[in-house]
Amino acid sequence: FFNAVLSVYEALPIKLLLYQLLHIKPIRNAVICVIQGPWAESMMHDAMERGHWVFFQNCHLAPSWMPTLVRLIENINPLKVHENFRLWLTSLPSNKFPVSVLQKGSKMTIEPPRGIKANLQKTYMSLTNDFLSSSTKVFKSLLLSLCLFHGIFTDGNLNICISQLKMFLDEYQDIPYKGLQYTAGEINYGGHVTDDWDRRCLLSVLEDFYCPAVLSSDHVYSASGVYQQIDTKLDIKGYLAYIRGLPINDTPEIFGLHDNANISFAQNEAFALLEAVVRLQPRATSAGGKTLEEEIVAGIVEKIPPPFDVEEVMEKYPVLYEESMNTVLIQEVIRYNKLLEVICLSLRDTVKALKGSVVVSSALELMARSLFNNAVPDMWQGKAYASLKPLASWVSDLLQRINFLQRWISNGIPPAFWISGFFFPQAFLTGTLQNYARRSGTSIDTIGFDFEVLVKSVSEITEIPDTGCYIHGPFLEGARWDNKAGQLTESQLKTSSLRDLCMPYLQDTHTSWSCSVCFCTTGHSTNYVISLELPTRHTQRHWIKRGVALICALDY
Repeated sequence: FFNAVLSVYEALPIKLLLYQLLHIKPIRNAVICVIQGPWAESMMHDAMERGHWVFFQNCHLAPSWMPTLVRLIENINPLKVHENFRLWLTSLPSNKFPVSVLQKGSKMTIEPPRGIKANLQKTYMSLTNDFLSSSTKVFKSLLLSLCLFHGIFTDGNLNICISQLKMFLDEYQDIPYKGLQYTAGEINYGGHVTDDWDRRCLLSVLEDFYCPAVLSSDHVYSASGVYQQIDTKLDIKGYLAYIRGLPINDTPEIFGLHDNANISFAQNEAFALLEAVVRLQPRATSAGGKTLEEEIVAGIVEKIPPPFDVEEVMEKYPVLYEESMNTVLIQEVIRYNKLLEVICLSLRDTVKALKGSVVVSSALELMARSLFNNAVPDMWQGKAYASLKPLASWVSDLLQRINFLQRWISNGIPPAFWISGFFFPQAFLTGTLQNYARRSGTSIDTIGFDFEVLVKSVSEITEIPDTGCYIHGPFLEGARWDNKAGQLTESQLKTSSLRDLCMPYLQDTHTSWSCSVCFCTTGHSTNYVISLELPTRHTQRHWIKRGVALICALDY
């Protein structure tokens, strides 16, 4: 009597349902409603008596009403319900949707087309020859550009953008490119983007598709010419023939990425597959009778050092107005001590739980499962720094961070700071600004950072600079640094561009284009640290589309 539709589209299930209503003659009436508690319940009872269709849309938005829905479905009596009654449910994939409802009904999954070719084909198959023949050449050219852009950023309403494009072209004599870019980039597509760096990337890509150059018949969207503007005199069959000739797998150049992006994409897919395989492997005991979790716990316990002596550190590095790095060190020691305490306590409780000495709680069970799957436990991540590493690499990285702080405590302020070893890098940056502001008598609100990449290695840096500080540790992604030219340049083909950079602050030597690079801890802009200005001969938009970023730590 009912069907469940799982879809990432909001309007598509309604269109499918209305299409069925118009083509199935015995079904005369239908009720389409949004879940509104008692009103939806009474409407469902009425539909069961009269043989109507009921459509409950976006069930994932009403998780509190799902138990009521389960009760209604369980109480359906096939002998008393009208034979024409049908119940339709739509929802995004959600763990709040009742499993029992899915098991009792017919299920249909609707997924978005994957890739630019599939998106273009879907869009143009929904158009008609009358629509294209009645459109101008300018509209056809910009429509193709818009559809290509939609293939890159699918999280937007293409139909609204097409309507707005037609409206702007009909009402304005000159094409309002800025208006088109604003409505598409800031509202229809950018309205779904909450991060400023992601929106900057979206707008940079959109400028390549909403610009006067796309009106040229020989315009190409990619350097290879695979994606290009086509003759506007063609009909729907001509457009579809061109679309069918496009590659099934999208090339990185249409996204503005380097060809090495294919390598990263293949690696990520392989890692995801291997991770799934690891999660499926059965748990077994070793030859000595110990479980794998017990062996992992024993190995970690041997490596983890005791917490720092905070009082000793505060005595050796007291809080001074002249040196903010002392405060930074104390704060870092306190943060790492909290993490070490959680690790030691949880490992001890896990061993007891595995041996049956204590009751296995849900938290300990999740931790044991994480240890078995080589994943960092959630209770550790809640007290730890941002990291995407697996457990083994995460423990090794933690030991390196602790050694960095221990050398700082034993040998004094280092000449070059390993910025990747800080629990909270932003505090270190603020401390650097405070030192400069207090020594120069300048307000901290009026100063900022300048950057210069050094060719020398970290071991060659033995003295602390007079102003600013030296840092090392960030990895460059999406580009490479040319030591001879002293600027940002393209990555070498089939060569990883991830490399350690060493640079000082407060040194301005820019002689060409400067590119603002996002400096983050894990590669996600939500872990943003600071933006860097690096010299380059390309425009900033070029590197934005390349996805260039400095990352504190790798994910392996």
